[in-house]
Amino acid sequence: MIRVYTQVQQGKNWLQRYRSRQPIFGCILGFTDTGLIPGISAAGATPKDRQYTCLADVEFLYNGFQPQPKYPLPPLDAGASPVLITKAIVDALNIPLYLFNAGLTHQPTVPTINLGGTPARCLTSGHALDMATVEHLLEVGKSWGYKLAAEAKDSYLILGECVVGGTTTALAILLGLGIAAAGKVNSSHPQCNHAQKLAVVRQGLQVSGFNSVPPLSQPLKLVAAVGDPMQIVVAGMAMAASLKVGVMLAGGTQMLAVYALMQALAAKYSLSWLPENIVVGTTRWVTEDPTGDTVGLAREIGFVPLMATQLSFAESCYPQLRAYEQGYVKEGVGCGGCAIAAHLYQDWSQDQLLQAVESLFV
Repeated sequence: MIRVYTQVQQGKNWLQRYRSRQPIFGCILGFTDTGLIPGISAAGATPKDRQYTCLADVEFLYNGFQPQPKYPLPPLDAGASPVLITKAIVDALNIPLYLFNAGLTHQPTVPTINLGGTPARCLTSGHALDMATVEHLLEVGKSWGYKLAAEAKDSYLILGECVVGGTTTALAILLGLGIAAAGKVNSSHPQCNHAQKLAVVRQGLQVSGFNSVPPLSQPLKLVAAVGDPMQIVVAGMAMAASLKVGVMLAGGTQMLAVYALMQALAAKYSLSWLPENIVVGTTRWVTEDPTGDTVGLAREIGFVPLMATQLSFAESCYPQLRAYEQGYVKEGVGCGGCAIAAHLYQDWSQDQLLQAVESLFV
């Protein structure tokens, strides 16, 4: 139920090391105005819907179905929010949950840890975040990485995200770091909108001057120019935590961008980390997406073990879940990493996973 696609032996060693261990799940929440560009994301049918996607997901992750949620899960063109997968697994396996507000436009309705960040401006501005905010979020991310590692002891952290428009800011970071990511990233659309993403990113890199800056030279300034608040928080958390415990970056394109960012931070600022303790975990809907090339992207970045749950919704009785098999949604809110944890911790089968998710529809 788990396939390792790159750095296969390192990935298999990581899985063996943490088999039967209960993880801790941290979900880092953020917002970027990039997600409001018409058509840029399918995580919400309209730009207005996408303003509240993260708030709705975190409310559901904490509370489950409520008769009158303040932020109902937003309508999608097709499919259902990946938070359903995450919620089913976190509850069934009693996984400790930490919710971090790295920068949202509205206060969540459920308890979150406020990291003192801000939402990001649209990356086309070339000034997505203030430099002081980026530096602060890196430090607070590192601090929480040490804290969570102390709690995890001999287990591992799953670090997920919820940032609408985040695959576009991920592309911006990757290209800004000199990685050949064009045409390789994923999206929540069934057919990835590569041309739109690339045009948006090129505008931001041009305005900020990063189209002519040598790769890896100014990673913090790059995040400030075209990134989002989640990226730098997760980079700090993962680097710090990796010194003591395992870390699974739960996501596809967005977490590969975070991994590349960590490589750049380590090279530029000599920040300590143990990359052999870090893997990227996602869904097969991402790794096998014919309109992207996640596996090729992982190889471009280098030395990153990429793995995916082989969970399938092909036999689901719910059309919202079967839509995943047509390329809708694919990933989010750490769902792929949580599914990997279910296989690893309790040896859940395909049927057990499907039943757990479908039970939320009853």
